Amino acid sequence: MPEDPDGFMPPKAYEDLDFLHSADARVIRILSEYLEPRRQLRLQGVRNTVVFFGSARIPATEDLPEQPEGDPTAKGLHRLHAYYQDARELARRLTEWSVTLPSHEQFVVCSGGGPGIMEAANRGAADAGGKSVGLGISLPFEQGVNRYVPRELAFEFHYFFMRKWWFVTPALALVIFPGGFGTFDELFELLTLMQTRKIRRRVAVLLYGREYWNDVVNFDALVEWGSISREDLGLFEFADDPTEALGILQQRFAEYFAGSEPDLTGGRPTDLA
Repeated sequence: MPEDPDGFMPPKAYEDLDFLHSADARVIRILSEYLEPRRQLRLQGVRNTVVFFGSARIPATEDLPEQPEGDPTAKGLHRLHAYYQDARELARRLTEWSVTLPSHEQFVVCSGGGPGIMEAANRGAADAGGKSVGLGISLPFEQGVNRYVPRELAFEFHYFFMRKWWFVTPALALVIFPGGFGTFDELFELLTLMQTRKIRRRVAVLLYGREYWNDVVNFDALVEWGSISREDLGLFEFADDPTEALGILQQRFAEYFAGSEPDLTGGRPTDLA
Protein backbone atom coordinates (compact mmCIF):
# COMPACT_ATOMS: atom_id res chain seq x y z
CA MET A 1 0.00 0.00 0.00
CA PRO A 2 1.58 3.31 -1.05
CA GLU A 3 2.27 5.83 1.70
CA ASP A 4 0.29 9.07 1.81
CA PRO A 5 2.86 11.78 1.04
CA ASP A 6 0.93 14.29 3.15
CA GLY A 7 0.63 11.95 6.11
CA PHE A 8 -2.60 10.92 7.86
CA MET A 9 -4.37 12.82 10.61
CA PRO A 10 -6.54 10.44 12.64
CA PRO A 11 -9.43 11.98 14.58
CA LYS A 12 -8.92 12.81 18.22
CA ALA A 13 -10.69 10.30 20.45
CA TYR A 14 -13.18 12.87 21.76
CA GLU A 15 -14.11 13.81 18.16
CA ASP A 16 -14.50 10.23 16.94
CA LEU A 17 -18.27 9.63 16.84
CA ASP A 18 -17.88 5.92 16.09
CA PHE A 19 -15.89 5.56 19.29
CA LEU A 20 -18.16 7.81 21.38
CA HIS A 21 -21.19 5.73 20.40
CA SER A 22 -19.46 2.42 21.08
CA ALA A 23 -19.81 0.19 24.14
CA ASP A 24 -16.24 1.10 25.12
CA ALA A 25 -17.21 4.76 25.57
CA ARG A 26 -20.33 4.13 27.63
CA VAL A 27 -18.74 5.56 30.77
CA ILE A 28 -17.98 8.78 28.86
CA ARG A 29 -21.61 9.09 27.78
CA ILE A 30 -22.76 8.51 31.36
CA LEU A 31 -20.38 11.19 32.66
CA SER A 32 -21.60 13.56 29.96
CA GLU A 33 -25.16 13.19 31.26
CA TYR A 34 -23.88 14.19 34.70
CA LEU A 35 -21.51 17.01 33.74
CA GLU A 36 -23.45 18.77 30.98
CA PRO A 37 -26.67 19.31 33.00
CA ARG A 38 -24.55 20.31 36.02
CA ARG A 39 -22.83 22.98 33.97
CA GLN A 40 -25.99 24.26 32.32
CA LEU A 41 -27.98 24.45 35.56
CA ARG A 42 -25.13 26.39 37.15
CA LEU A 43 -24.93 28.79 34.21
CA GLN A 44 -28.69 29.39 34.44
CA GLY A 45 -28.56 29.94 38.18
CA VAL A 46 -30.72 26.94 39.03
CA ARG A 47 -29.87 25.77 42.51
CA ASN A 48 -33.10 24.20 43.80
CA THR A 49 -36.08 22.59 42.11
CA VAL A 50 -39.61 21.47 42.84
CA VAL A 51 -40.27 18.40 40.73
CA PHE A 52 -43.64 17.46 39.27
CA PHE A 53 -44.28 13.83 38.40
CA GLY A 54 -47.44 12.40 36.84
CA SER A 55 -48.96 10.74 33.83
CA ALA A 56 -47.92 11.78 30.33
CA ARG A 57 -51.37 10.71 29.16
CA ILE A 58 -53.46 13.30 30.99
CA PRO A 59 -54.59 15.87 28.40
CA ALA A 60 -55.36 19.54 28.78
CA THR A 61 -59.06 20.35 28.67
CA GLU A 62 -58.76 21.65 25.12
CA ASP A 63 -57.27 18.30 24.03
CA LEU A 64 -59.68 16.06 25.91
CA PRO A 65 -61.05 13.31 23.66
CA GLU A 66 -64.71 12.49 23.43
CA GLN A 67 -65.97 9.91 25.89
CA PRO A 68 -67.21 6.99 23.78
CA GLU A 69 -69.68 4.72 25.51
CA GLY A 70 -67.94 1.68 26.99
CA ASP A 71 -64.34 2.91 26.47
CA PRO A 72 -62.66 2.59 29.91
CA THR A 73 -59.51 4.41 28.83
CA ALA A 74 -61.41 7.48 27.63
CA LYS A 75 -63.53 7.38 30.77
CA GLY A 76 -60.41 7.33 32.93
CA LEU A 77 -58.90 10.29 31.08
CA HIS A 78 -62.07 12.26 31.66
CA ARG A 79 -61.76 11.54 35.39
CA LEU A 80 -58.09 12.54 35.43
CA HIS A 81 -58.05 15.60 33.19
CA ALA A 82 -58.77 18.05 36.03
CA TYR A 83 -55.32 17.24 37.41
CA TYR A 84 -53.73 18.92 34.37
CA GLN A 85 -55.23 22.26 35.33
CA ASP A 86 -54.34 21.74 39.00
CA ALA A 87 -50.71 21.02 38.12
CA ARG A 88 -50.58 24.10 35.92
CA GLU A 89 -52.10 26.29 38.63
CA LEU A 90 -49.81 24.95 41.36
CA ALA A 91 -46.71 25.44 39.20
CA ARG A 92 -47.80 29.02 38.48
CA ARG A 93 -48.29 29.81 42.16
CA LEU A 94 -45.01 28.19 43.15
CA THR A 95 -43.11 30.17 40.52
CA GLU A 96 -44.68 33.44 41.66
CA TRP A 97 -43.83 32.62 45.28
CA SER A 98 -40.23 31.63 44.53
CA VAL A 99 -39.20 35.10 43.36
CA THR A 100 -40.25 36.56 46.73
CA LEU A 101 -37.78 34.32 48.62
CA PRO A 102 -34.13 34.98 49.52
CA SER A 103 -31.88 33.98 46.63
CA HIS A 104 -30.56 30.80 48.28
CA GLU A 105 -34.13 29.57 48.89
CA GLN A 106 -35.45 30.23 45.39
CA PHE A 107 -36.30 27.30 43.14
CA VAL A 108 -37.63 26.48 39.70
CA VAL A 109 -40.28 24.01 38.65
CA CYS A 110 -38.88 20.86 37.07
CA SER A 111 -40.60 18.09 35.12
CA GLY A 112 -39.77 15.19 32.85
CA GLY A 113 -40.28 17.52 29.92
CA GLY A 114 -42.97 15.48 28.21
CA PRO A 115 -46.73 15.90 27.74
CA GLY A 116 -49.52 15.52 30.29
CA ILE A 117 -48.73 16.55 33.86
CA MET A 118 -45.17 17.37 32.82
CA GLU A 119 -46.38 19.85 30.24
CA ALA A 120 -48.84 21.33 32.74
CA ALA A 121 -46.03 22.01 35.22
CA ASN A 122 -43.80 23.74 32.67
CA ARG A 123 -46.79 25.61 31.30
CA GLY A 124 -47.73 26.90 34.73
CA ALA A 125 -44.22 28.24 35.30
CA ALA A 126 -44.38 29.97 31.92
CA ASP A 127 -47.79 31.47 32.86
CA ALA A 128 -46.01 33.19 35.76
CA GLY A 129 -43.25 34.48 33.48
CA GLY A 130 -40.72 32.11 35.02
CA LYS A 131 -38.36 29.50 33.69
CA SER A 132 -38.56 25.79 34.34
CA VAL A 133 -36.51 22.67 33.72
CA GLY A 134 -37.42 19.77 31.42
CA LEU A 135 -35.50 16.53 31.90
CA GLY A 136 -36.50 14.63 28.78
CA ILE A 137 -35.77 10.99 27.99
CA SER A 138 -35.47 9.34 24.58
CA LEU A 139 -38.31 6.83 24.26
CA PRO A 140 -39.78 5.12 21.19
CA PHE A 141 -43.22 6.67 21.78
CA GLU A 142 -42.30 10.02 23.32
CA GLN A 143 -39.86 12.33 21.61
CA GLY A 144 -38.75 15.85 22.42
CA VAL A 145 -39.34 18.30 25.25
CA ASN A 146 -42.63 20.22 25.42
CA ARG A 147 -42.78 23.76 24.10
CA TYR A 148 -43.09 25.40 27.52
CA VAL A 149 -39.51 24.52 28.54
CA PRO A 150 -36.94 27.18 27.62
CA ARG A 151 -34.23 25.79 25.36
CA GLU A 152 -31.45 26.60 27.81
CA LEU A 153 -33.07 24.34 30.42
CA ALA A 154 -34.22 21.53 28.14
CA PHE A 155 -32.29 18.27 28.45
CA GLU A 156 -32.56 14.93 26.67
CA PHE A 157 -31.25 11.87 28.49
CA HIS A 158 -30.43 8.39 27.27
CA TYR A 159 -29.82 6.81 30.68
CA PHE A 160 -32.78 6.66 33.04
CA PHE A 161 -30.55 6.54 36.12
CA MET A 162 -28.76 9.78 35.21
CA ARG A 163 -32.10 11.47 34.66
CA LYS A 164 -33.23 10.21 38.07
CA TRP A 165 -30.09 11.70 39.61
CA TRP A 166 -31.05 15.14 38.31
CA PHE A 167 -34.62 14.74 39.46
CA VAL A 168 -33.56 14.07 43.04
CA THR A 169 -30.29 15.90 43.69
CA PRO A 170 -31.45 19.56 43.45
CA ALA A 171 -35.02 18.85 44.64
CA LEU A 172 -36.51 20.54 47.68
CA ALA A 173 -39.84 18.85 47.02
CA LEU A 174 -41.56 16.41 44.72
CA VAL A 175 -45.24 16.66 43.87
CA ILE A 176 -46.59 13.36 42.61
CA PHE A 177 -49.75 13.57 40.54
CA PRO A 178 -51.72 10.52 39.36
CA GLY A 179 -49.72 8.42 36.97
CA GLY A 180 -48.76 4.95 35.83
CA PHE A 181 -45.69 2.73 35.93
CA GLY A 182 -43.21 5.57 35.40
CA THR A 183 -44.75 7.68 38.17
CA PHE A 184 -44.79 4.69 40.53
CA ASP A 185 -41.15 4.00 39.69
CA GLU A 186 -40.09 7.54 40.59
CA LEU A 187 -42.24 7.64 43.74
CA PHE A 188 -41.17 4.36 45.27
CA GLU A 189 -37.52 4.79 44.39
CA LEU A 190 -37.55 8.16 46.13
CA LEU A 191 -39.34 6.76 49.18
CA THR A 192 -36.78 3.94 49.33
CA LEU A 193 -33.89 6.43 49.26
CA MET A 194 -35.52 8.38 52.07
CA GLN A 195 -36.46 5.29 54.11
CA THR A 196 -32.89 3.96 53.91
CA ARG A 197 -31.46 7.45 54.55
CA LYS A 198 -29.52 7.50 51.31
CA ILE A 199 -30.84 11.06 51.02
CA ARG A 200 -29.26 13.05 53.83
CA ARG A 201 -31.55 16.05 53.56
CA ARG A 202 -35.22 16.68 53.99
CA VAL A 203 -37.31 16.46 50.83
CA ALA A 204 -41.02 17.20 50.91
CA VAL A 205 -43.03 14.52 49.11
CA LEU A 206 -46.60 15.42 48.27
CA LEU A 207 -49.05 12.92 46.79
CA TYR A 208 -51.61 15.00 44.92
CA GLY A 209 -55.11 13.52 44.79
CA ARG A 210 -56.11 11.44 47.82
CA GLU A 211 -58.90 9.67 45.95
CA TYR A 212 -56.53 8.39 43.28
CA TRP A 213 -53.66 7.37 45.55
CA ASN A 214 -55.83 5.70 48.17
CA ASP A 215 -57.60 3.80 45.41
CA VAL A 216 -54.50 2.49 43.62
CA VAL A 217 -52.14 1.94 46.60
CA ASN A 218 -53.15 0.51 49.96
CA PHE A 219 -50.41 2.03 52.11
CA ASP A 220 -52.05 0.88 55.34
CA ALA A 221 -51.98 -2.72 54.11
CA LEU A 222 -48.20 -2.46 53.72
CA VAL A 223 -48.00 -1.59 57.40
CA GLU A 224 -50.44 -4.35 58.41
CA TRP A 225 -48.43 -6.92 56.50
CA GLY A 226 -45.23 -5.69 58.12
CA SER A 227 -43.68 -4.66 54.81
CA ILE A 228 -43.06 -1.12 56.05
CA SER A 229 -43.16 0.60 59.43
CA ARG A 230 -45.97 2.91 60.52
CA GLU A 231 -43.39 5.73 60.68
CA ASP A 232 -42.69 5.27 56.96
CA LEU A 233 -46.10 6.73 56.21
CA GLY A 234 -44.70 10.02 57.50
CA LEU A 235 -42.37 10.22 54.50
CA PHE A 236 -45.15 11.74 52.41
CA GLU A 237 -48.27 13.90 52.69
CA PHE A 238 -51.45 14.34 50.66
CA ALA A 239 -53.05 17.35 49.03
CA ASP A 240 -56.21 17.76 46.98
CA ASP A 241 -56.06 21.28 45.57
CA PRO A 242 -53.41 23.89 44.67
CA THR A 243 -54.09 26.02 47.74
CA GLU A 244 -53.62 23.11 50.13
CA ALA A 245 -50.51 21.92 48.28
CA LEU A 246 -48.93 25.37 48.26
CA GLY A 247 -49.57 25.79 51.99
CA ILE A 248 -47.92 22.47 52.82
CA LEU A 249 -44.87 23.22 50.68
CA GLN A 250 -44.50 26.70 52.17
CA GLN A 251 -44.56 25.19 55.65
CA ARG A 252 -42.03 22.48 54.77
CA PHE A 253 -39.66 24.96 53.13
CA ALA A 254 -39.81 27.22 56.18
CA GLU A 255 -38.77 24.23 58.30
CA TYR A 256 -36.10 23.24 55.78
CA PHE A 257 -34.43 26.65 55.73
CA ALA A 258 -35.05 27.59 59.37
CA GLY A 259 -31.77 28.79 60.83
CA SER A 260 -29.80 27.93 57.70
CA GLU A 261 -27.20 30.26 56.27
CA PRO A 262 -26.85 30.89 52.53
CA ASP A 263 -24.25 28.65 50.91
CA LEU A 264 -22.12 31.20 49.06
CA THR A 265 -19.92 28.54 47.45
CA GLY A 266 -22.69 27.44 45.11
CA GLY A 267 -22.32 23.84 46.24
CA ARG A 268 -24.95 21.61 47.82
CA PRO A 269 -23.84 20.02 51.09
CA THR A 270 -27.05 17.99 51.15
CA ASP A 271 -26.63 15.72 48.15
CA LEU A 272 -27.25 12.00 48.04
CA ALA A 273 -25.16 9.95 50.45
